[in-house]
Amino acid sequence: MTSENRLQRDLAEYSLRLGDDRLVLGHRLSEWCGHAPVLEEELALGNFALDLLDQASLLLESAGRLEGRGRSADDLAFFRDVTEFRNLLLVEQPNGDFAFTIARQYLFDAFDLHLSVALEASGDRPLASFAVRAAKEAAYHLRHSREWLLRLGGGTDESRRRMQAALGELWIFTGELFETDDLVRRLVEARVVFDPEALRGPWREEVLGTFAEAGLEAPKDPAWMQRGGRDGRHGEALGRMLSDMQSVARAFPGARW
Repeated sequence: MTSENRLQRDLAEYSLRLGDDRLVLGHRLSEWCGHAPVLEEELALGNFALDLLDQASLLLESAGRLEGRGRSADDLAFFRDVTEFRNLLLVEQPNGDFAFTIARQYLFDAFDLHLSVALEASGDRPLASFAVRAAKEAAYHLRHSREWLLRLGGGTDESRRRMQAALGELWIFTGELFETDDLVRRLVEARVVFDPEALRGPWREEVLGTFAEAGLEAPKDPAWMQRGGRDGRHGEALGRMLSDMQSVARAFPGARW
């Protein structure tokens, strides 16, 4: 395999990872439609879901083009099995209560903004162009999730308890945000992506500062973090989610509307 072919294959896989993150999290947010605590939040979560799903469509289309197997964004979204998905474990966690959804969103948004800004300098022009747009949306998403985290953390005893519990439950999935494997190392060497480990410090500074401002305790780092999403090892919840998300496309393959 030539170095150019290897780079194209690696870019396809990297685009798939980022696309799956947004596809799965966008679908999770869409599950709040009709169930959000207030109408304003119903609209906000729906809009964020649309942002993420639109980003996912662009990334999956790019992944399909780069891999050269004739698969479209829809093919990748609706006709892969759970073990073929490459999303972070954090984003597939079920919604739980509103505090849990906000905690999950905030932890991802803080990372996504740092990553998108870093990718603006990518040597791959399409990825850099995507990152410019993604960074603007990530900044808006982060402002919203951060405001809610502060509101719930600094609110009633019950809202603070729920937010603290959500952060404690989700913290074990955050190590995977900064995971580096051979594929990422090759892309870093090619100056296509930014080493995610270098984002750990800025991310921790952001989230720990917000926790302190909200009067929340920072979760203790466990002896080990949950990982495996990038390798296709997921929890049962993702399988159930995909069964619902993919049901219409699989029942009527090739349908257009």
